[in-house]
Amino acid sequence: MDVATEDVSGTAPADPGGDPGTSALAGALRLAMGRIVRRLRQAHAVGDLTLSGASVLARLSRGGPDSPGALAELERVRPQAMAGTLAGLEQRGLVSRAPDPADRRRAVIAITEEGRTVLERRRSESADRLAHALDGFTPQEREALTDVLPLLDRLAEQL
Repeated sequence: MDVATEDVSGTAPADPGGDPGTSALAGALRLAMGRIVRRLRQAHAVGDLTLSGASVLARLSRGGPDSPGALAELERVRPQAMAGTLAGLEQRGLVSRAPDPADRRRAVIAITEEGRTVLERRRSESADRLAHALDGFTPQEREALTDVLPLLDRLAEQL
């Protein structure tokens, strides 16, 4: 499906070789997830982390230090884009760069304590905003959202 030509009404054009229901679901999911992401972004102060910066910090926090090339591959971005993201994080003191002990020509990127603090603050702000919104849902609606989470995780892995 070509996103540039997609109908903004919330339904996607039917895929000639696929199920039109699947295309419509894909369009509706894209719109709903986009709205959620935009609203969560609004919870953060201007000048705060970019989404790509937050994603890199989260990955380093979970997985430990890694090379810029490996981070680019894991984040599915070009090495040049990762270099820009890392430069911004490094300038703010959120990551550190050190020579790779196994190959001193290469660098290893690690999250700093300041990076962990900023990441935790951002997670807390997002979680608070989501929790506040979920307070308006019935217990059955919250259970339905809980039931769909594994499917959304699987979808994210397949993208």
